[in-house]
Amino acid sequence: MGRVTEGRNAKSMHIDTMSTLEVLELINREDQQVPKVISDTEVIKSIRATVDIIVDCLKNNGRLFYMGAGTSGRLGVLDAAECVPTYGTDPELVQGLIAGGSEAMLEAVEGAEDSRQKGAEDLKNHNLSSRDFVVGIAASGTTPYVIGGLDYAKEIGAHTSALSCNKDSLIGQHAEISIEAVVGPEVVTGSTRMKAGTAEKLILNMISTTSMIKLGKVYGNLMVDVKATNVKLVDRAKRIICEATGVSKEDAQKYYEESRHNPKVAIVMIMGNCNYEMARNILMKNDGFIAKAIKSLNN
Repeated sequence: MGRVTEGRNAKSMHIDTMSTLEVLELINREDQQVPKVISDTEVIKSIRATVDIIVDCLKNNGRLFYMGAGTSGRLGVLDAAECVPTYGTDPELVQGLIAGGSEAMLEAVEGAEDSRQKGAEDLKNHNLSSRDFVVGIAASGTTPYVIGGLDYAKEIGAHTSALSCNKDSLIGQHAEISIEAVVGPEVVTGSTRMKAGTAEKLILNMISTTSMIKLGKVYGNLMVDVKATNVKLVDRAKRIICEATGVSKEDAQKYYEESRHNPKVAIVMIMGNCNYEMARNILMKNDGFIAKAIKSLNN
């Protein structure tokens, strides 16, 4: 079977003669198909299976690795990097590996994705263990770098998932779980940074966000583990305290300082009517879940 990601899109055969508006409308219509594909029952089930195992790994001192080449690799690096400020994770917890290394984030590295050995070596260099989880990402579903990484992960007993945009993908045959979001041919033939990249981005968002929710890093829908590294995020942290507890801005500022700039601890201090040490300890005993911590204090 030919790769759908390399096929020609019948709707865009004459895109070079279209007006600017017609091109934009066509791209937009095609993009609208992506979330519909992801909503397919089988795709969602595969994502759920991936998340459930990732959460178990992370709860047991494991790590999550994304690995890919080109657009797929860059999206993995991006998703991993954003977990740190959004959920206050250690940079080691979620990591993105891209064929060709950091240089490949800005510029294509010739032949980097063609080596299975390099995929395995990159994971070895990060001391991959059986406690870890590897998500291999390749729109084509054939990238040797990803296959090498998945094979090495399997060899040492780490859990694996493969994310691609072709049916019956090759990388899917090298992983425990295969996520296949078949979004069809691109508007510009083979330009998988478009629909395929959008599908990958949406799915990676789903994987990391749901995993972090299941690890207690969200209270209600508030990102209570936010790492306030700039003025905007400091303001957000204080607003989170206000919204979670109903206190005034002034009180939020007070508890933000008393909690040593930790919104999660501040919320437990307010809701549980306790001091910093007690709030911190009760959170640790309840695996970081605010609702459980408050309930245990009130019982």
